[in-house]
Amino acid sequence: MSRDQTESIIKKIVRKIDQECAARGETVSETLVAFMVKAVVLDPRNDFTLDQILSEKDVQNLIQLCVTRLLDTANPSLSTIKMQVHFDMNYANRAELLSEQHRILEGRLAPVVREVIDSHPRVLKEMENVYQKIVSYVLLSSGLGSPTDIEVVREVTAALQSVFPQTEMLTFISLSKKNKEQQLKNLAMLVTGIRLYNRECGKGGSSIDDLPAVLNETIPSATRAIDEGLNTCHTLAHQYTALLESMQEDKDRSTQLSSFKLKAALFNVRQHEAFLCILLSDAITSAQEVEKMNVQFAATMEQLKNTVRDKISVDTKDVFPLFVALSNLWTSFQDEILLLSFLRNMTNDLQQFSEIQSQLFPEEVLTSLLEGVTVTSDKERITETMGSRVNVSDFKDQEWLFPETTDDFDQLLIQYHGFCAHAIGVKGLTLPGNPAIGILKHEERYYVFSSREAAYIFAQDPDKFIQLNVEKAQEHAELIQLLELRHQFEHLIPYAQARNADNRLMKSTTKCDSSTQTDTHILPPTIVTSYEWNEWELRRKAIKLANLRRKLTHAMQTDLSHRRRENCTQVYLPKDGSTQTKRDNSSNVPRPQVFLQGLRGGTSPTTHLVKVDLTRAVDET
Repeated sequence: MSRDQTESIIKKIVRKIDQECAARGETVSETLVAFMVKAVVLDPRNDFTLDQILSEKDVQNLIQLCVTRLLDTANPSLSTIKMQVHFDMNYANRAELLSEQHRILEGRLAPVVREVIDSHPRVLKEMENVYQKIVSYVLLSSGLGSPTDIEVVREVTAALQSVFPQTEMLTFISLSKKNKEQQLKNLAMLVTGIRLYNRECGKGGSSIDDLPAVLNETIPSATRAIDEGLNTCHTLAHQYTALLESMQEDKDRSTQLSSFKLKAALFNVRQHEAFLCILLSDAITSAQEVEKMNVQFAATMEQLKNTVRDKISVDTKDVFPLFVALSNLWTSFQDEILLLSFLRNMTNDLQQFSEIQSQLFPEEVLTSLLEGVTVTSDKERITETMGSRVNVSDFKDQEWLFPETTDDFDQLLIQYHGFCAHAIGVKGLTLPGNPAIGILKHEERYYVFSSREAAYIFAQDPDKFIQLNVEKAQEHAELIQLLELRHQFEHLIPYAQARNADNRLMKSTTKCDSSTQTDTHILPPTIVTSYEWNEWELRRKAIKLANLRRKLTHAMQTDLSHRRRENCTQVYLPKDGSTQTKRDNSSNVPRPQVFLQGLRGGTSPTTHLVKVDLTRAVDET
């Protein structure tokens, strides 16, 4: 059976399970049912596989198993899964939460903005109505006071008139829609800054809450509530771990307790602890941001006071940026109030999923069970193993990382949420790992251990123990998210966890082999061959195109224009020209005259030639 066919069958099963639970008076979400279906299919004890063709009997069996688990409210495993689903569906980080809040605020203000932008007042009465809508927008966007409070409306109107009198409505109306919207936002920030300054000076702002003071009280309260929940989780986790270890050592004690439910209770506490750590981190970040904003707000307000003082008029370029800065800081204070309210609500919501602890193991029962058992905290376990370290020379094919040899050692993404990789599959315990012992790098993943002995055993055959951990997660589906086994169960991890998986991945930088290849020019070339940057070359081309030196001006007449206007032509007038040539010159030299005598012969049988030179001398010429 293909994966698509299996998913289609699972969706039908989800609907049937939802109907069955509703018929028995239990309301469950579709996300929880889908998670439970896949968890039951993955559990090897149920003999299901995603690739097999489910018969009608198998389907009914699957539905019955899922309904039974969903209705078993006394099972800590179900509470843990509900906690995971609730957290995944409701939790959002700072950026996501603030972005959503701003989007909601813009949606609420959208009708007012449209009324202002789309209005085209022509008479004075209509302009006054539009001006009142601008006042409403400024008040609603700032969140400082109620629109039904007449005193607040008057204060906002007075502040708005100081920067935007009604005489400027004509200019505002002539702007484009985009510019109008931007102008409204600028006016809202300016008016908010003015009201905050007036409140500081004691000239108004009585309806504005002191948000810095409220935050200074709210942050410790929220942090204290989370710390109390964490302390409770730590105590229960240490006690459950000690009980499970004693049960493994003493077989008689194991008959008094259900090992399966005790492990499920331990996983519930560990998951609650992990979620509270996330919320505490957000609360600490919020406290740090508030501390910075308090300093910036006080400095900006003091600078504004020094700029204004007792002056009758102040240049807008000096005070307007300060007003805007005050408005932005106050908006940040409002955001922190929202974040802390969200953290408090999440803390309270998570508490309901841990109430099963007191039902299964009341304090009196737990105290009696712990008699004679030594409870060791996570910090004590780590402290005990600080002196032991893996000897790298004992392993030839394994790579171990240590703080002094690895950059970003604290930023490495440790597998199994930092728990011991050996204890999970072998003992079914979530013992804290100690990175000081050594971090094993196996197939680009990093593993920590609770003891040196556990590290040596795991390193002998990592794949074997990794498979044991996977099998343990199949038996306890809540471990899939608790141990962050996203790579083994990609089809089952929550959406938010899968979305942030890449962002949370951090690799060691002890070794770095990387390469990249990019095209030199991804797009086809767009070179304009006729482009010329040289101004003189452009002039030369212009002269060449015009070529005025060889052009004449011509004119002609037609029958219609003959004798109706003056005609003229322009020609180049003839001009006199002359040239200069070379001059003739001569000199007299003697002309050579040489003769030969006796060429015709004579009386003698032989001829005798005589050369006669008759050339005249130079001085005779």
